[in-house]
Amino acid sequence: MTSPCNSQRNCRGFTLIELMVTLAIAGFALVLVAGYKPPWSRGLGLQGTAAELASGLRLARSEAIVSNRSVMFDVDVIGHRYRVGKGKIHSLPARLTIELLTIAGEKRQEGVGDILFNPDGSSSGGRIALADGQRSMAVGVDWLTGKVSVADVR
Repeated sequence: MTSPCNSQRNCRGFTLIELMVTLAIAGFALVLVAGYKPPWSRGLGLQGTAAELASGLRLARSEAIVSNRSVMFDVDVIGHRYRVGKGKIHSLPARLTIELLTIAGEKRQEGVGDILFNPDGSSSGGRIALADGQRSMAVGVDWLTGKVSVADVR
């Protein structure tokens, strides 16, 4: 029996069928990966949001110290968003309930307020409470030191 490739003819490469099967498998894998959306985890979503807010508050404090000017951390409870200073607006998950507790002078209207950080690191203080229906967390800012803390609320 003779092979289709003899010593005179070099038979390297792939057939058209092999290429088509490979491309079909790669396309199917791409569709699976592109369509994947991780499920919402209540516990991780709540902790992640609390950590994101704490990070934003720490950024506002750092900006106030470095730039030697007051920086506001704006919170829109109704719109589920926040902003550090004059930076971009960040959205928060709509499935969480958010409450802002701050001094009266820092609430501009119902559901909208801010926490002010001073150049020396101190702040107006406040607390942002987050809840997902089962668990609650609080992101607090100490008025004297500007220290940001995150805690579970039982």
